[in-house]
Amino acid sequence: MAEFILAVDQGTTSSRAIVFDGAYRVRGVAQQEFPQHFPRSGWVEHDPEDLWRTVLATMRGALADAKLSASDIAAIGITNQRETTLIWDRKTGRAIHNAIVWQDRRTADRCEELRRDGVEPLVTQKTGLLLDAYFSGTKAAWILDHVEGAREKAERGELAFGTVDTFLLWRLTSGKVHATDLTNASRTLLCDIDKGDWDDELLRLLRVPRALLPEIKQCMDDFGATDPALFGTAIPLRGVAGDQQAATIGQACFQPGMLKSTYGTGCFALLNTGKTRIASTKRLLTTVAYRIGGETAYAIEGSIFVAGAAVQWLRDGLHLIARADESGPLAAAADPEQAVYLVPAFTGLGAPWWDAHARGAIFGLTRNSGPREFARAALDAVCYQTSDLLEAMRADWRGATQTVLRVDGGMVASDWMLQRLADILDAPVDRPVVLETTALGAAWLAGAGAHVWPDRDGFAKSWQRQRRFTPAMDGATRGRLMAGWRDAVSRTLSK
Repeated sequence: MAEFILAVDQGTTSSRAIVFDGAYRVRGVAQQEFPQHFPRSGWVEHDPEDLWRTVLATMRGALADAKLSASDIAAIGITNQRETTLIWDRKTGRAIHNAIVWQDRRTADRCEELRRDGVEPLVTQKTGLLLDAYFSGTKAAWILDHVEGAREKAERGELAFGTVDTFLLWRLTSGKVHATDLTNASRTLLCDIDKGDWDDELLRLLRVPRALLPEIKQCMDDFGATDPALFGTAIPLRGVAGDQQAATIGQACFQPGMLKSTYGTGCFALLNTGKTRIASTKRLLTTVAYRIGGETAYAIEGSIFVAGAAVQWLRDGLHLIARADESGPLAAAADPEQAVYLVPAFTGLGAPWWDAHARGAIFGLTRNSGPREFARAALDAVCYQTSDLLEAMRADWRGATQTVLRVDGGMVASDWMLQRLADILDAPVDRPVVLETTALGAAWLAGAGAHVWPDRDGFAKSWQRQRRFTPAMDGATRGRLMAGWRDAVSRTLSK
């Protein structure tokens, strides 16, 4: 019986596919970047055909790299950038507008209108979210309002809405499956996370017709099978989760109190609170960690919009580095006497500030400031923002006080960054042996769903730590650095 699993990891700047064997080892991998589109300041879009083209190519590429055929794959798991919104024609499968990316801020004013109308408490009670342009609901309404005839077609059931997972399922099954999982649905502002279903009151409030919406399934579920024409034979689709929830699963954070943070384009920290839904008092998000076997686990989440994107800015915007992995050594050589702070509010500030109109700023520059200090400021900003999130989580849930942070994502290859993170957090930071934790989480959902991989407990026992970073910074230094950071943030906020 086939034990290989193919995981699709569709991200903000690239699509990747990975073949795992039964021992969770990577046997084949393929990755392709695709262009970002910025039609106006604060707007971010993707061409939906770029998403589909790169996903299909990398799936085929990973199979080729592993020297396997479709018949060797037991199941496929999908994980995806969350909140990114698409609407397409049910007959043609073609999107009626570019995908509006999670980073996009075009609906910030609409969210502000809704807040002024006093509906945010209702939205938060049902969804666990705040009214912010980050989420999918206002993006979907914007497309319906700005594409000629779209709202009428939607009301007639001629259009389909979905986050990226839903669009990929539609394409992979040639339109046979219009579905999502609860983790992705929970990020739309349209889903009651206690009931696990779309909410009519929210749909009316955000003006999104129910006829657009996909079926909500569990993370480990039957999502159909691929069209045989794509890979030569049909492959079962058995797992779907948004990228941050997939990373939580891949890090085996199944017990309440376990915490992971993923450092990719943005940074996202999730604290598993188990069956207990915690209402944040610090403007963090209450979200679905996963739904498996008929049970929903909840999490508190802190979302940072810019993490690795700040390093990309150093590389592509300022041309201070040629490769992202140069940032750590450059930061390590920075002048310790200079206190340079970068507040990377390129698309606003996320948790716990939630200021859509804030914009990036640099403080503390001197005549001697140069590439080294810029690199350190960019990496420090990630650490400071993580500290803000953990402080808020500790205030929301006392069980988080002594939590070890499990980390993943492209940035965690930097030893300097992780040591700095441990120092700023004053907490241990664990880097796993398998760094592809987001893809691994999707793979486990598919493998366990296809009954070829172990259950949750068996998978959790397989998690291995590659290295632990322990704090070495004195409290006075930490306090001084954090005070400077908070002063810089206060000067950046628009309110």
